[in-house]
Amino acid sequence: MYATESQGKIKNLSILIHFDYTLMIVAIGAALLGAVSGTLGTYAVLRRQSLLGDAISHAALPGIAIAFLLTGSKTPLILVLGAAVAGWLGTLFILSIVRLTRIKYDSALGIILSTFFGFGLVLHTLIQRTGNANQAGLDTFLFGQAATILESDVLTIGILGGIAIVIMLVFWKELKLLIFDEGFAASLGFPIRALDILLTSLLVIAIVLGLQAVGAVLMSAMLVAPAVAARQWTDKLSVMMLLAACFGALAGVSGTIISSSASRIPTGPTIVLCATVVVGFSIVLAPNRGLLWNSLRYQRNKRNLKMLGRQLFQSEEQ
Repeated sequence: MYATESQGKIKNLSILIHFDYTLMIVAIGAALLGAVSGTLGTYAVLRRQSLLGDAISHAALPGIAIAFLLTGSKTPLILVLGAAVAGWLGTLFILSIVRLTRIKYDSALGIILSTFFGFGLVLHTLIQRTGNANQAGLDTFLFGQAATILESDVLTIGILGGIAIVIMLVFWKELKLLIFDEGFAASLGFPIRALDILLTSLLVIAIVLGLQAVGAVLMSAMLVAPAVAARQWTDKLSVMMLLAACFGALAGVSGTIISSSASRIPTGPTIVLCATVVVGFSIVLAPNRGLLWNSLRYQRNKRNLKMLGRQLFQSEEQ
């Protein structure tokens, strides 16, 4: 009897340890993803190209399907490479359409987004109809499934994300000038097109890293939300990027913990919702820009104006 009880306790303890370890791996992966996405998403937000992340993430879907059709493998590295190539090509098509035609940026973005995503859905449907047993799980890249993140995935996110951050720091001056004054950068002789492609490539890296965790449908939110929240707190680019990284990591960890504490709540959407809460918190409470701060400043100015009016009125009476 005692042996049975002790075995049961040991079994429960091993399950608890395994659960905590799995949760830790997923939380670390989500935090790294949030930090990288928030940092690189700052560029997209400041350039007013927030929807570019949406286009890249949707354009990545046919790349995943084609990579699977060519290899028959669900190895994450192969599928991510396919997603990266497709996302990069989709972005180049957008930039080329804008430069070579009279079509506006938002129209080109909508055309490429819908075309690539529609093509990806067609390929995905064809794969499902083939009856290939290996096709199970491809939906993960469409809707995300952060709970499936493994140690190797965390390592991949850390290495590729770190490389993207290092490249960003190496070209810090050039990219900063490209964001705030593209015309001035061109007049100084900077290769604008090459820098544009470099910046786009960094965004592609951030997006394909998050496809497994958040999915193509919601990944753009991980680029935009932390950067938008950080923008409410500062006007300095370096500080904004640091805050965006912190907000993204916070959303990743909190979303993972919340989803693990409640049954049948998907981790990816929960992470996005946590990022949205951070945005709402920042919009309301951030100094100088927050709604509460502006309301208090308005009331203070209104009160001071009334006092000034009374003083002027009293001085005229005297």
